[in-house]
Amino acid sequence: MQNLTRAGLLRLGAAASVGVVPPPDSDFAWARLLIATELLADDFYTRALAAGTPGPLHEARANERAHYAGLAALMNENGQLPAQADDIDFSYPAGAFSGRASVRRLGVALETLQLGAHLGAADALVSEPLRGIVMRIAANEAQHLTIFEPFHSSFPVALTIEQASDGLGRYTS
Repeated sequence: MQNLTRAGLLRLGAAASVGVVPPPDSDFAWARLLIATELLADDFYTRALAAGTPGPLHEARANERAHYAGLAALMNENGQLPAQADDIDFSYPAGAFSGRASVRRLGVALETLQLGAHLGAADALVSEPLRGIVMRIAANEAQHLTIFEPFHSSFPVALTIEQASDGLGRYTS
């Protein structure tokens, strides 16, 4: 099993960008949206942990932070400034962190959103290494979803950028 480190990600990006045109604007639009979903997930896991929710949430939060770092590195490499946690105000339904059941419901909703967004991006992206990284992140988001409920879908739904943006909009103000 090969782990992808930040240094490895940067090497992949450098190798892929030699003699290659920059990613199109549509790829950057997806990357910005995915970065926002990673920041949302980090915020969710931080709040769930603070509420005392049991389970492998520390690991999931660490994964979300690694996803953010990888996507942000690719954005920076291409002269794009990625959003940071302070740039977005997240909002949640009332009582979202009041107990295990409410955290589970929100976890399912957020991880389903992330999985669908990453799958949609993987279908739409044209540039490497962004497309490859996004596919790997999608696999990890599917793992996160199983923290909250068994995964039953053979073909998870890929969201369009509009659907993913609308989903994200439910948790931002």
